[in-house]
Amino acid sequence: MYKLDLVNIGRNIKVERVRKGYSQEELAELADTTRHTISLVESGLQHSKILSVLKIANALELDINELLK
Repeated sequence: MYKLDLVNIGRNIKVERVRKGYSQEELAELADTTRHTISLVESGLQHSKILSVLKIANALELDINELLK
């Protein structure tokens, strides 16, 4: 069974968010979620649904595989 590394995914999201110059609030708006959710996901504390990760990947204009590596 494959287990997602939430800390690594969160780190990848934060790196891409900062690289693209987005604040957590801006990314949350683009991903149709809240800044709090972005914060939890980036810290690896949020067991986010795959749909949330997909929305974040889309907002960052990334293939979801880039966040999962």
